[in-house]
Amino acid sequence: MTTDAAYDRLVGRLDYPMAIVTTAAGDERAGCLVGFWTQCSIDPPRHLVCVSDKNHTYRVLERGADAMVVHVVPADGGPLAELFGGETGDDADKFARCEWTPGPEALPVLESCASWFAARIVDRLGLGDHVGYVVEPFEVRADYDGEPYTLSDAKHIEPGHEA
Repeated sequence: MTTDAAYDRLVGRLDYPMAIVTTAAGDERAGCLVGFWTQCSIDPPRHLVCVSDKNHTYRVLERGADAMVVHVVPADGGPLAELFGGETGDDADKFARCEWTPGPEALPVLESCASWFAARIVDRLGLGDHVGYVVEPFEVRADYDGEPYTLSDAKHIEPGHEA
């Protein structure tokens, strides 16, 4: 087995929780489903959130966004995950098709996700076909106690963009 095939087989068995990232730059909102996100520091508390460089959300993040909201997708959040993972923001307003409210610093907060954190972007790292955003939470809501929507739940979603 080649190294690439073995790696694909190994990571294909892992079942990461999915998140939806939302952001805004000026009057433009954007959001996408992400599977690459993890805590990367305890003190200060920080996360690494990776967004495909082909994604509309990436372009909005690079146009001047200095913060984002990272939403934990609940286990029953399939329709929302499909909207933010299967649609592209290039030609559709995803926010017109879901319930959301302006949250901290006017960032869009998805009503269907009871747990989320708003975070400032403190660093950006080129990581191949994704950009890693190191973020530091400044406001947190932790109201969902159930299981998260996972990568195995999302495998049927046709991505709005290639990775």
